[in-house]
Amino acid sequence: MRKVLIVDDDEALRRLMRLELSDEYNVIDSGVPEEGLALALEHKPDVILLDLRMPKYSGYELLQTFTSFSRTQLIPIIIVSGEAGGQTKDHCKQLGAAGYFEKPIDFEALRASLQQITKTRRHIPRTEVRVRLRVTLKLRGTDAHGKNFEAVATTENVSLSGFLCGCAAELDADSVMDVSIVDVSRANNVEDYVGKAKVVHADSQGAPVRHYGCRFLEKTGTWVLQ
Repeated sequence: MRKVLIVDDDEALRRLMRLELSDEYNVIDSGVPEEGLALALEHKPDVILLDLRMPKYSGYELLQTFTSFSRTQLIPIIIVSGEAGGQTKDHCKQLGAAGYFEKPIDFEALRASLQQITKTRRHIPRTEVRVRLRVTLKLRGTDAHGKNFEAVATTENVSLSGFLCGCAAELDADSVMDVSIVDVSRANNVEDYVGKAKVVHADSQGAPVRHYGCRFLEKTGTWVLQ
């Protein structure tokens, strides 16, 4: 059974989430944010549900810790917060959150998101380091509607074998596309072909800008990390 770690100081909400999710997941929870990292290291959950506002501690700091620490950076983080607003959601995505749900929680939508995230969770070696780097890419392939597309994307982080990017195109998980780096400093925005990449995680909650985790299937050109 897949594991879910909940870090939220609201005991009643944690109890409700255990009731709603325990039929499908092994739920571990804590109301002490300082214990969050220790529990993640001990139990190695498949996904973490994290509150933003907790006494004496910022969920933003814990989110940054989870997404930057090598032993937890591949665990998807879903923010569950009473804070609304596009800026908060965008900031969380920039810090590496895989999803965002406002309280009161729509559990049907949350379960669907958990199922999708755990199904498409990336299996990149944990020794691989992700670097926060903005690189302009040109992506070409077939979109979720079966039509050929060509779109500009900007990476949020990169690794030796892949990247996380924001893109307006609507793509399905497992989509394969051609990837080129666009050198905006050169005349006419010269493109350098890198290779083919597969979408291993698709998040459309931020439409019209969607977020995709991609892994290279082949690299015939030069990537930003060697």
